[in-house]
Amino acid sequence: MPIVVGTKAPDFQLKNQHGEAVGLADFRGRKNVVLMFYPFAFTGVCTGELCALRDQLPQFVNDDVQLLAVSNDSPFALRVFAEQEQLGYPLLSDFWPHGQVSRAYDVFDEEKGCAVRGTFIIDKEGVVRWTVVNGLPDARDLQEYVRALEAL
Repeated sequence: MPIVVGTKAPDFQLKNQHGEAVGLADFRGRKNVVLMFYPFAFTGVCTGELCALRDQLPQFVNDDVQLLAVSNDSPFALRVFAEQEQLGYPLLSDFWPHGQVSRAYDVFDEEKGCAVRGTFIIDKEGVVRWTVVNGLPDARDLQEYVRALEAL
């Protein structure tokens, strides 16, 4: 069932690229969250999107906002990817149980075995305030994220 703006975001806890547990509830009452699902590390469009976020990081990781990027890659692959691309934000692994969080956010492509490009902006109270879902080959417009965050 698709995630609807105005509803509570499904809570989760996943391992980041360093093996540390990171959960949505960790930011409740403190920060808005940009939750971004992407298909796979090391692929062209994904690398481009994640590097664009890296290049504009102060807009997405600051006292008021936390970026969390989720894929179905293993934490080990995410660590190498983060180091190679110098990504200074959490890359979360929805590897096992495979795609559990991606499914909860209705962005898991069963046929391909990975998440599609879904983004959710979640406010400090855990409510979804903005969302966009793109197909696998379609990069997202980061300026849409900025406008959505400014509207909070």
